[in-house]
Amino acid sequence: MQKNMEIKATGKSKGEWIFHGDFDETVDYLSNHKKILEFNPFCHQVEKTDIDNIYKWHFRVTDPQNNPFDVIFFIEENQEILVVLPEEYEDVDPDDIPEEVIQDNTIGRKIIWKHHPSEKTIDDPKNYVFEGRAFAEMHVHPHKTSLTKVDLDLKINVKFTLYPAFRIIPERVIRSMTNAGMSFIMQSATDKMFRSISKDFGKIQPA
Repeated sequence: MQKNMEIKATGKSKGEWIFHGDFDETVDYLSNHKKILEFNPFCHQVEKTDIDNIYKWHFRVTDPQNNPFDVIFFIEENQEILVVLPEEYEDVDPDDIPEEVIQDNTIGRKIIWKHHPSEKTIDDPKNYVFEGRAFAEMHVHPHKTSLTKVDLDLKINVKFTLYPAFRIIPERVIRSMTNAGMSFIMQSATDKMFRSISKDFGKIQPA
Protein backbone atom coordinates (compact mmCIF):
# COMPACT_ATOMS: atom_id res chain seq x y z
CA MET A 1 0.00 0.00 0.00
CA GLN A 2 1.33 3.44 -0.93
CA LYS A 3 1.96 5.88 1.90
CA ASN A 4 1.49 9.62 1.96
CA MET A 5 4.54 11.46 0.69
CA GLU A 6 5.80 14.87 1.84
CA ILE A 7 7.23 16.95 -0.97
CA LYS A 8 9.25 20.16 -0.68
CA ALA A 9 9.17 22.06 -3.95
CA THR A 10 10.86 25.22 -5.15
CA GLY A 11 9.83 26.92 -8.35
CA LYS A 12 11.40 29.91 -10.05
CA SER A 13 10.45 32.18 -12.90
CA LYS A 14 12.08 35.19 -14.50
CA GLY A 15 11.30 37.57 -17.28
CA GLU A 16 12.08 40.91 -18.87
CA TRP A 17 9.44 42.95 -20.64
CA ILE A 18 9.14 46.33 -22.30
CA PHE A 19 5.96 48.19 -21.39
CA HIS A 20 4.75 50.72 -23.97
CA GLY A 21 4.00 53.32 -21.32
CA ASP A 22 5.99 55.89 -19.41
CA PHE A 23 7.72 55.11 -16.13
CA ASP A 24 5.15 56.61 -13.72
CA GLU A 25 2.23 54.99 -15.57
CA THR A 26 3.92 51.58 -15.48
CA VAL A 27 4.85 51.81 -11.79
CA ASP A 28 1.30 52.83 -10.88
CA TYR A 29 -0.10 49.89 -12.82
CA LEU A 30 2.29 47.30 -11.38
CA SER A 31 1.67 48.64 -7.88
CA ASN A 32 -1.88 47.33 -8.11
CA HIS A 33 -0.90 44.04 -6.50
CA LYS A 34 -4.36 42.47 -6.56
CA LYS A 35 -5.10 43.35 -10.17
CA ILE A 36 -1.96 42.04 -11.82
CA LEU A 37 -1.83 38.77 -9.87
CA GLU A 38 -5.39 37.91 -10.83
CA PHE A 39 -4.14 37.61 -14.42
CA ASN A 40 -2.14 34.57 -13.27
CA PRO A 41 -4.04 31.45 -14.48
CA PHE A 42 -3.55 29.70 -11.11
CA CYS A 43 -4.61 32.65 -8.96
CA HIS A 44 -7.98 31.98 -7.33
CA GLN A 45 -8.13 35.12 -5.18
CA VAL A 46 -6.01 37.95 -3.78
CA GLU A 47 -7.17 39.77 -0.66
CA LYS A 48 -5.84 42.77 1.26
CA THR A 49 -5.55 41.83 4.93
CA ASP A 50 -6.12 44.04 7.96
CA ILE A 51 -2.35 44.54 8.23
CA ASP A 52 -0.77 47.31 6.16
CA ASN A 53 0.96 46.06 3.00
CA ILE A 54 0.07 42.40 3.73
CA TYR A 55 -1.86 40.39 1.17
CA LYS A 56 -3.31 36.90 1.14
CA TRP A 57 -2.81 34.95 -2.07
CA HIS A 58 -4.98 31.92 -2.76
CA PHE A 59 -3.67 29.80 -5.62
CA ARG A 60 -5.36 26.65 -6.86
CA VAL A 61 -3.81 23.93 -9.00
CA THR A 62 -4.93 20.44 -9.93
CA ASP A 63 -3.09 17.16 -10.29
CA PRO A 64 -3.33 14.96 -13.42
CA GLN A 65 -6.49 13.38 -11.98
CA ASN A 66 -8.09 16.84 -11.62
CA ASN A 67 -7.86 16.85 -7.81
CA PRO A 68 -7.44 20.40 -6.40
CA PHE A 69 -4.56 21.68 -4.30
CA ASP A 70 -5.04 25.03 -2.57
CA VAL A 71 -1.88 26.97 -1.73
CA ILE A 72 -2.14 29.97 0.59
CA PHE A 73 0.50 32.71 0.73
CA PHE A 74 0.77 35.71 3.02
CA ILE A 75 2.87 38.34 1.31
CA GLU A 76 4.26 41.71 2.34
CA GLU A 77 4.66 44.26 -0.43
CA ASN A 78 7.18 47.11 -0.26
CA GLN A 79 8.78 49.47 -2.73
CA GLU A 80 12.19 51.11 -2.97
CA ILE A 81 13.23 54.08 -5.06
CA LEU A 82 16.40 53.34 -7.03
CA VAL A 83 18.61 56.43 -6.99
CA VAL A 84 22.14 57.17 -8.20
CA LEU A 85 23.19 60.35 -6.42
CA PRO A 86 25.91 62.80 -7.48
CA GLU A 87 29.21 62.44 -5.63
CA GLU A 88 28.62 65.50 -3.48
CA TYR A 89 25.67 63.73 -1.82
CA GLU A 90 27.36 60.39 -1.11
CA ASP A 91 28.05 61.18 2.56
CA VAL A 92 24.88 63.19 3.19
CA ASP A 93 22.16 61.81 5.44
CA PRO A 94 19.28 60.71 3.17
CA ASP A 95 16.84 62.82 5.20
CA ASP A 96 18.87 65.92 4.36
CA ILE A 97 18.92 65.39 0.60
CA PRO A 98 16.50 67.76 -1.21
CA GLU A 99 13.48 66.05 -2.75
CA GLU A 100 14.20 67.53 -6.17
CA VAL A 101 17.70 65.99 -6.13
CA ILE A 102 16.22 62.57 -5.43
CA GLN A 103 13.63 63.00 -8.18
CA ASP A 104 16.21 64.18 -10.73
CA ASN A 105 18.48 61.20 -10.00
CA THR A 106 15.90 58.42 -9.70
CA ILE A 107 16.71 55.64 -12.16
CA GLY A 108 13.89 53.26 -11.29
CA ARG A 109 11.80 51.60 -8.64
CA LYS A 110 11.88 48.15 -7.05
CA ILE A 111 8.64 46.42 -6.07
CA ILE A 112 9.30 43.73 -3.47
CA TRP A 113 7.09 40.80 -2.42
CA LYS A 114 8.22 38.64 0.48
CA HIS A 115 6.78 35.98 2.74
CA HIS A 116 4.99 37.23 5.85
CA PRO A 117 4.74 34.64 8.68
CA SER A 118 1.18 33.73 9.57
CA GLU A 119 0.05 33.59 13.18
CA LYS A 120 -2.29 30.70 12.33
CA THR A 121 -1.50 27.25 11.00
CA ILE A 122 -2.37 27.11 7.33
CA ASP A 123 -1.45 23.55 6.40
CA ASP A 124 -4.50 21.27 6.29
CA PRO A 125 -3.37 18.22 4.30
CA LYS A 126 -6.66 16.36 4.74
CA ASN A 127 -8.39 19.13 2.81
CA TYR A 128 -5.45 19.62 0.41
CA VAL A 129 -4.59 23.09 1.73
CA PHE A 130 -0.92 24.03 2.06
CA GLU A 131 1.15 27.10 2.94
CA GLY A 132 3.41 28.61 0.32
CA ARG A 133 6.21 31.14 0.62
CA ALA A 134 6.90 33.61 -2.15
CA PHE A 135 9.73 36.07 -2.72
CA ALA A 136 9.92 38.38 -5.72
CA GLU A 137 11.47 41.57 -7.00
CA MET A 138 10.28 43.66 -9.93
CA HIS A 139 12.80 46.21 -11.14
CA VAL A 140 11.13 48.98 -13.12
CA HIS A 141 13.32 51.36 -15.15
CA PRO A 142 12.69 54.07 -17.75
CA HIS A 143 13.86 52.62 -21.05
CA LYS A 144 13.28 55.01 -23.92
CA THR A 145 10.72 57.71 -24.61
CA SER A 146 7.34 56.37 -23.40
CA LEU A 147 8.86 52.93 -22.81
CA THR A 148 9.61 51.19 -19.50
CA LYS A 149 11.62 48.04 -18.81
CA VAL A 150 10.38 45.58 -16.18
CA ASP A 151 12.52 42.73 -14.80
CA LEU A 152 10.82 40.09 -12.66
CA ASP A 153 12.56 37.48 -10.47
CA LEU A 154 10.16 35.22 -8.54
CA LYS A 155 10.70 32.22 -6.25
CA ILE A 156 8.06 30.11 -4.52
CA ASN A 157 8.53 27.40 -1.88
CA VAL A 158 5.76 24.94 -1.05
CA LYS A 159 5.77 21.91 1.25
CA PHE A 160 2.83 19.62 0.63
CA THR A 161 1.60 16.06 1.09
CA LEU A 162 0.78 13.77 -1.80
CA TYR A 163 -1.85 11.17 -1.10
CA PRO A 164 -1.78 7.84 -2.97
CA ALA A 165 -4.85 8.77 -4.99
CA PHE A 166 -3.01 11.80 -6.35
CA ARG A 167 -0.03 9.86 -7.64
CA ILE A 168 0.15 8.26 -11.05
CA ILE A 169 3.95 8.07 -11.40
CA PRO A 170 6.61 6.47 -9.16
CA GLU A 171 7.87 8.26 -6.04
CA ARG A 172 11.49 8.57 -7.20
CA VAL A 173 10.33 10.18 -10.44
CA ILE A 174 8.05 12.57 -8.58
CA ARG A 175 10.87 13.73 -6.32
CA SER A 176 13.32 14.26 -9.17
CA MET A 177 10.81 16.11 -11.33
CA THR A 178 9.11 18.28 -8.70
CA ASN A 179 11.34 21.37 -8.77
CA ALA A 180 11.86 21.32 -12.53
CA GLY A 181 8.16 20.76 -13.11
CA MET A 182 7.15 23.50 -10.70
CA SER A 183 9.54 25.98 -12.32
CA PHE A 184 8.20 25.07 -15.76
CA ILE A 185 4.61 25.61 -14.59
CA MET A 186 5.51 28.90 -12.88
CA GLN A 187 7.36 30.23 -15.92
CA SER A 188 4.45 29.35 -18.17
CA ALA A 189 2.00 30.98 -15.75
CA THR A 190 4.15 34.13 -15.52
CA ASP A 191 4.35 34.42 -19.30
CA LYS A 192 0.57 33.99 -19.59
CA MET A 193 0.06 36.59 -16.85
CA PHE A 194 2.08 39.22 -18.72
CA ARG A 195 0.33 38.40 -21.99
CA SER A 196 -2.98 39.00 -20.21
CA ILE A 197 -1.65 42.23 -18.68
CA SER A 198 -0.85 43.45 -22.19
CA LYS A 199 -4.54 43.22 -23.11
CA ASP A 200 -5.37 45.51 -20.21
CA PHE A 201 -2.39 47.86 -20.02
CA GLY A 202 -1.49 48.14 -23.66
CA LYS A 203 1.39 46.79 -25.69
CA ILE A 204 4.00 44.72 -23.80
CA GLN A 205 6.82 42.81 -25.46
CA PRO A 206 9.68 40.60 -24.26
CA ALA A 207 12.84 42.63 -23.67
